[in-house]
Amino acid sequence: MLLDEIKTSITTALKAGDGRRVATLRFLVAAVGNLAIAKYGAGSETGLTVADVLDVIKRQTKTHKESIEAFTKAARTELAAKESEELAILESYLPQQLTDEQLKKLLEPVAASGEVNFGLLMGKAMAAVKGQADGGRVSSVLKQMLPPS
Repeated sequence: MLLDEIKTSITTALKAGDGRRVATLRFLVAAVGNLAIAKYGAGSETGLTVADVLDVIKRQTKTHKESIEAFTKAARTELAAKESEELAILESYLPQQLTDEQLKKLLEPVAASGEVNFGLLMGKAMAAVKGQADGGRVSSVLKQMLPPS
């Protein structure tokens, strides 16, 4: 499972002396543990699914992206660089993201459905994408595909 792969990576990073990777992955494992306790109760790491772990990673990548943006605006390049390194480590555990062309192909039936409520369209679009693209990217591509109203 993905969590076991992450724990193995911690051991490898410890042996290699890669402190940034160790700290980032330990923080990730702690967040996954917190989710397991909140969702399944004490001693529940066995109930975790890959989807649960991926949700935590996605949440952490979003937080890192927001931090990079804030640090860049505040001219704190050293902190933005640190966050960027941690973001790259986390993103290496996410599945391959769809390209814009693949995304457009998946969203064509959704855009052609004739629905005018964008919220409902986004619900259908996110179900079609199944976590293979960020919600912001899906929204912008879908808006481009819809006729102007």
